[in-house]
Amino acid sequence: MARRQQHPSEDEKNTFRILIATDNHVGYLERDSIRGNDALVTFEEILELANYHNADFILLGGDLFHENKPSRKSMHGVMSLMRRYCVGQRPCKIEFLSDQSTNFPPPFPVVNFDSPDYNIAMPIFSIHGNHDDPTGDGSLSSMDILSVSGLVNYFGRASNVDDITLSPLLMKKGSTKLALYGLGSIRDERLHRTFLKKNVKLLRPRENTEDWFNLFTIHQNRSRHGKTNYIPEQFLDNFLDLVVWGHEHECLVTPVMHATNNFFLTQPGSSVATSLSEGEAKTKHIALVEIKDKQFNLHKLPLRTVRPFVMSEVVLAKTAIDAAKEEKVMQFLREKVESMIEQATDQLLDEEREPMKPLIRLKVEYTGGFSTISSQRFGQQFVDKVANPRDILLFYRKRQTY
Repeated sequence: MARRQQHPSEDEKNTFRILIATDNHVGYLERDSIRGNDALVTFEEILELANYHNADFILLGGDLFHENKPSRKSMHGVMSLMRRYCVGQRPCKIEFLSDQSTNFPPPFPVVNFDSPDYNIAMPIFSIHGNHDDPTGDGSLSSMDILSVSGLVNYFGRASNVDDITLSPLLMKKGSTKLALYGLGSIRDERLHRTFLKKNVKLLRPRENTEDWFNLFTIHQNRSRHGKTNYIPEQFLDNFLDLVVWGHEHECLVTPVMHATNNFFLTQPGSSVATSLSEGEAKTKHIALVEIKDKQFNLHKLPLRTVRPFVMSEVVLAKTAIDAAKEEKVMQFLREKVESMIEQATDQLLDEEREPMKPLIRLKVEYTGGFSTISSQRFGQQFVDKVANPRDILLFYRKRQTY
């Protein structure tokens, strides 16, 4: 994909262009002969889009890798793509203003595009997620590996999770000033408690404080999974302008203003389906955010290399099928799956790298005397048509109400 040609106007000289993606999960099912390369192919598309749209930098919201200790194949694939798309002679048009030794971890606390040792054409800034968080001897993560290699600017790691102070990355492009905050994944219950104790502090620029656009990226549960197993949006500071929420896989990229705190929130979602759930079945997007002074505009960019995913549901009790006739049930489900495969085929975008075999998930409610059938045996007839023949069907019973 060639870079889009453009001659910068005065507005463009003062406008940050940031490509935002989260939850790439490179390495997911990498041993699967059909789906093993899906995440890496789409990650390459993301890097291509950043170059095509002349982004000033890429912001990743955590979980670049699916495994805490990514395989050599996954690490090699990511580093190869970053070298191909992020290293080059294109000048970086942003000016880095804050104390780099405060923003970045040792032993090389310097933003990569300011280092004389590298020619960085497309900077990447990233926090860690819960899949690629620091662990083990030395408390290192895969982000640390990419950081010392000069390919990623890793930030947002809290040294003390009970008392967190975040210093922003301060950048400038023309007249526009950007304060970029990030907080890598922390166990939700613990971070929830730290917020309640008022021990999460975001430092603000001392000079011309109100002139900065404040962008914050976080990787936590947004949906409530228990009393404290999530981070309520109202915990975040109301001086923020835009919050990028990682970890949640459903694509809700269109920015929404928070009701009380007056910041906008965007949730790009994952770039690869890691579960056969309703949220993952939505069209995958990333975001291109343009920031000028205190205003921003977000453009949704659909991903064209994502494997088609169609999900549906049937209630056997609402059909005319006799519950005692298993072959009739099989025929009904077979025809339903065939129609879903046709629907998935219609979604294909004629993209050369787009996977042809779709993901299909049919939820079957079998209350009312019906029996389950073997999902694996059922899937054998679709081995050459779908990417997940073993788990096409999901049987469940309706909960009894008293």
